[in-house]
Amino acid sequence: MTTEASSLPLIQPFYAIGLSNLARRLEAEGASIIHMEFGQPSTGAPSGAIMAAHRALDSDPGSYWESQDLKIRLSQHYQETYGVHLESHRILLTCGASPALVLALSTRFAAGDRVALARPGYVAYRNTLRALHLEPVEIPCGPDVGYQLTAAALERVDGPLAGVIIASPANPTGSILAPGEIEAIVRACETRSLGLVSDEIYHGLSYKAPARSVLEFTDQAFVVNSFSKYFSMVAWRLGWLAVPEPSVERARALVSNLFLTPPSLSQHAALAALDCQKELEAHVEVYRRNRALLLEALPRLGLASIAPPDGAFYIYADVGRLTDDSLAFCERILRETGVVLAPGLDFDPVDGHRFIRFSFAVSTDLILEAIDRLTPWFALQPLRH
Repeated sequence: MTTEASSLPLIQPFYAIGLSNLARRLEAEGASIIHMEFGQPSTGAPSGAIMAAHRALDSDPGSYWESQDLKIRLSQHYQETYGVHLESHRILLTCGASPALVLALSTRFAAGDRVALARPGYVAYRNTLRALHLEPVEIPCGPDVGYQLTAAALERVDGPLAGVIIASPANPTGSILAPGEIEAIVRACETRSLGLVSDEIYHGLSYKAPARSVLEFTDQAFVVNSFSKYFSMVAWRLGWLAVPEPSVERARALVSNLFLTPPSLSQHAALAALDCQKELEAHVEVYRRNRALLLEALPRLGLASIAPPDGAFYIYADVGRLTDDSLAFCERILRETGVVLAPGLDFDPVDGHRFIRFSFAVSTDLILEAIDRLTPWFALQPLRH
C-alpha cells in the first residue's frame, strides 16, 4: 500500500447495497425477491410531475440551470408548512440529498473538525464525514431517549466539538425529535458555537404528530431535504439545502464548482410535484397501513423490541436473541425467503450486529407476502444461548 493510500480515511461499505446487488443477481436467475432493504417508495413521481416533465421534454432542450420558480415555491412551502420565512436565495438545489449533505459539511466545517451524531444513524453521515477528513463523534442513543440525540448527551461529550448532525424522522429508526428537544439542541449549539446540520428528508412521512423543522427554532442551521421520499421521486435525483445567510456565498461557490446544477428536467417536474399533495398523501396512507401490518406481525416473529417508528418508513428491530451477525443473518433471510432487509451494521458499527431494518415503502401486497414468507422462517430459528 502506498503512503498516500494508507493516509486516506477508512470508508466502510454500505452493506445494504451489497445485499441488494445479490438480490438482483438472484432475480436474474429467476428468484422471487421482495425489496425491503432501501427507503425507496414503490410509487413513482406524482402524475402532475410526470406531465410537467413531458411538457419540458417537448419545449426545453435543457441547460445548466437553477429554477428560480422552484426555489420561490420551496420558500412558500416552508411558510405554509412550518410558518418559517426562508428567503429563496438561501435555498440551493442539488442532485439529491447526498450532495446537499456534502455541501453542508464542506461549507460549515474544516478538516479535522469533530462532529457529533446519534448512533444508530444513517451510514452516509459517518462515512461522508470521514471522506471529508472530519471526525464523526458517534453518541450511543438507545430506547431510553427514543434512539435520538439529546442536548444532555451533547453536554457529556469529551473533547472539542465543531458541530452536530440531527435527523428527524431518523434513519434507521423512524423516531422523531420532540419540539422541546430540538429547541434544547439548538440552544446548546448556540452556547458552544457549534454548526448544526438537520436532515429533514423524511418530512411529510409522520404517523403521529408532524415532524418539526429546526428552522422553526433557528435560522442558523443547515437543512438537508430531497424530493426522493415524500415526493416519491428517487430516480430524479433532486434535493436542496437551506443555508444560513452568512454562509450562502461560500455554499454557492462550492456547489457551482462541485456539482454545477441538478438536471433541468427534474426541476420542472419537482415544481409541479409540490402541488400534488392529494396524491402524495395517499402514498402516506399506504405506508401507514404497511406500518400497522408490520407492527402487528413482528411480535409474532419474536421481534418485540423495536425502535419507535413515528415517521419515515422504517422499523429497526432487535434480533440479538437470534444472531450476533446481522449481515450474515440478512443474507440468510434473502437466500432462504427472498426478502431483502438491511443489516443494523450499516447504521451502528458497535451494536448493529444485533439489529435489522425493515423498509415498508413497498406496496401493501408485498408487505403481506413478506410477512407470509418470514413468519415460518423465523419460527424455525434457534435462540442464542
